[in-house]
Amino acid sequence: MVEITASMVKQLRDKTGAPMMDCKKALVESDGNVKNAISYLRQKSLVAAAKKVNRSTVDGAIASYIHPGSKVGVLLEINCESDFVARSSEFQAFTKNLTMHIAALNPLYILREDVTQEDIEKEKAIYTTQAKESGKPEKVIEKIVQGKLSKFYKEACLLQQSYVKNPDITVQDLMNEMIAKTGENMVIRRFVRYQLGESDE
Repeated sequence: MVEITASMVKQLRDKTGAPMMDCKKALVESDGNVKNAISYLRQKSLVAAAKKVNRSTVDGAIASYIHPGSKVGVLLEINCESDFVARSSEFQAFTKNLTMHIAALNPLYILREDVTQEDIEKEKAIYTTQAKESGKPEKVIEKIVQGKLSKFYKEACLLQQSYVKNPDITVQDLMNEMIAKTGENMVIRRFVRYQLGESDE
């Protein structure tokens, strides 16, 4: 049994931002293995988020970000349950990080469910044509199309994207961690990303 020291707990807290007691418990459960402790904390965040998913989010903030050079800008509305959390430095840092992420990775939707059937059919048609033109046998084309569609969701849907500051987690993981930290449900309501010279079409 590995002895869990205060410095190990602090190191895990610095990496995850989780409360000290949760970090200590995670290290005990993981026998001092930091990587496993991080996985434990992520799983715990997921459980905490699931419990709060139906709670009403009537407060929040609209955050903005203009990328240096003023060529890209983002407006984001994110809701939480109380003004107390909305005004906290943690929540404000979280919203700023999200706006910077949106500026960098240019998601098209928030959720996978937001992708229209029309857009899905367009993507499928493109992937089917590509597979046929590359000479793939008919029996594997559907599997290839589904694989590429899954990749499309991960690239186009904000919550499924790898978080730009830590590609080991998704934006959904990041939000689950915030929900666990604050004890409040959170919802990304809408966003818009502007790029200089870009058409509205």
